[in-house]
Amino acid sequence: MNINIICIGKLKERYWQDAVKEYSKRLGRFCTLNIIELKESPLRANPSQADEEAVKEAEGKDILDKIKSGDYVITLEIKGKGLDSVQLADKISDLALQGRSTIDFVIGGSLGLSQEVSRRSDFKLSFSAMTFPHQLMRVILLEQVYRAFKINSNETYHK
Repeated sequence: MNINIICIGKLKERYWQDAVKEYSKRLGRFCTLNIIELKESPLRANPSQADEEAVKEAEGKDILDKIKSGDYVITLEIKGKGLDSVQLADKISDLALQGRSTIDFVIGGSLGLSQEVSRRSDFKLSFSAMTFPHQLMRVILLEQVYRAFKINSNETYHK
């Protein structure tokens, strides 16, 4: 299975980079992982709502350009559906059984996702009603995808 993490922005801090590197290494046993980092669109100081929408639309276009037509798209959205770890594992397993070879997880920028990206989503996933920094969300997502593969392989992993 191919797992793509399509995200806005680069990880600047070493500790985030190290965490992503560790989970990427662990996931190598289970899938082909691609992390696609897209450039953040510039936002002027004291932006208007129109400025913010323009940024989301520009970032959304870049995200959509990376999604292939046959990919199953899971966007991370506060208003999405919450799943526990076993349910996420079941979702990934079910997609594999359906013949879906590529899952794209999409993490938006600091302003969120454009409506076009949200509409393209096959499944909107919420990790919490809280807002997390997108750098931290990348690490949390990778850990949960790793946990899902461990669950699906009937391997032990701490609870």
